[in-house]
Amino acid sequence: MLSITKSMAILGIDGYVVDVEIDISNGLPAFDIVGLGDTEIKESRDRVRAAIKNSGYEFPVKKITVNLAPANTKKEGTSFDLPIAVGILICTGQVKPVDNDTVLLGELSLDGSLRPIKGALPMAMDARLYGIKRIILPYANAKEAAITKDVEVIPVKSLKDVVDYINGIKVIDSIKIDIDELFKRKNYDVDFSDVKGQENAKRAFEIAAAGGHNVMLVGPPGSGKTMLARRFPTILPEMTLEEALEVTKIHSIAGTLSEDVSLLTNRVFRAPHHTISTVSLVGGGRIPKPGEVSLAHYGVLFLDEFPEFRRDAIEALRQPLEDECVTISRVNATFTYPAKVILIVALNPCPCGYLGDDTHECRCTPNEIRRYQNKISGPLLDRIDLHVEVNRVDKQKYFDDDANVETSEMIRNRVKKAREIQLKRYKGSGIFFNSQLNNNMIKKYIKLDKKTTDMIKEYFDTLGLSARAYNKIVKLARTIADLEGSHDVKYEHVVEAFQYRNFNNKYISN
Repeated sequence: MLSITKSMAILGIDGYVVDVEIDISNGLPAFDIVGLGDTEIKESRDRVRAAIKNSGYEFPVKKITVNLAPANTKKEGTSFDLPIAVGILICTGQVKPVDNDTVLLGELSLDGSLRPIKGALPMAMDARLYGIKRIILPYANAKEAAITKDVEVIPVKSLKDVVDYINGIKVIDSIKIDIDELFKRKNYDVDFSDVKGQENAKRAFEIAAAGGHNVMLVGPPGSGKTMLARRFPTILPEMTLEEALEVTKIHSIAGTLSEDVSLLTNRVFRAPHHTISTVSLVGGGRIPKPGEVSLAHYGVLFLDEFPEFRRDAIEALRQPLEDECVTISRVNATFTYPAKVILIVALNPCPCGYLGDDTHECRCTPNEIRRYQNKISGPLLDRIDLHVEVNRVDKQKYFDDDANVETSEMIRNRVKKAREIQLKRYKGSGIFFNSQLNNNMIKKYIKLDKKTTDMIKEYFDTLGLSARAYNKIVKLARTIADLEGSHDVKYEHVVEAFQYRNFNNKYISN
């Protein structure tokens, strides 16, 4: 007896249909699964056997062969449990055949109940491309999958629910989601009004948010670097629905979505610990998965204690920062994960943290300071646009009146106006903000007068800047001009941009 049910799997960030072919024949009892399934899929034999028996159905004591087609593509995960179980029940006549336009997804517990799976959203979004009209999946994933309006989503809680639904014994209504109601920006728990002083850092963050620039914060412990970074997403423009769906797809694949969160509507803030591996940071693995740099897509990746990260992990960030994506090649396939992030890194000026601090004496030797600073390579520093010094706040500022303190909303409104100027300027070019400009676009969109050009040449020799650093400064100046509503990049805009590269001679060499 042969049966075919349809399921889906993930390749990169896209879903594709998998035919679950099951053959039951006479012979010595066996249960074999073929089709390049990983260990999780191989182990589904025991889960399926126990789930069928404990749900009150008969498990055949025969030779069972399961093929996951296409058989030349690596597959992983536990979502094939349900289609395998239903396919076996079809072969034994305990359930009716399933329509070809219906997909089954779900991990089975030993008692027959269904557990949530990873990647429900991207599979639901891509199902319609394969002519799929209906998806039967665990109740916990239903809201996530129902964001896709083109596919009927049937939420089930157990194998028995699925069998009764297919046999027409039980009616299960498809779940409907009001995407407009769901897509509402939630309030952040933090705000820039909490930050006392640090006007220079706030100004730098406003520029970074307006132009999509990366930031490095250097200062002693307790100066507020982490506090500032955690509030950075609050001044970024709200995500569009398309951006929210793209970000949610990545988190769905990674399994970081909770049952009560079906759509991520706020900018993501990711802050991995410095002990993170290279694979966890940029993505990869035996069967590649998105890393932290992709999980922070359209949001912020914050690396605190930056020099303490592994050298290979830090250097692996170069390509994602430049290309805004991570490409991972394997023998069977090449995977590409989006990584449009704003990188914020924070570090102390020396191992003890008090180099240049007025309140504490630095006890580090010159060699210790040099070794600490050399953990960060020049090429990576060149990819960070703003180098910002964060000093300890004067105690008196903690007691100042908060009446004149700017809120995140006030800063965000200025950022949005600058972004709108950039969207209008770069319309049709595939560029959305200034940090994405390449060399040719810099020449096209940024015109400098002779006085400004001469000043740049002088600074170039004095600071020993690279060509990439020059491009970063010019793009920063363009963003500063946009914040002021200026059509032209003026002398004072470039001077301010240089200030975000000048101070670090005191700490870190370019």
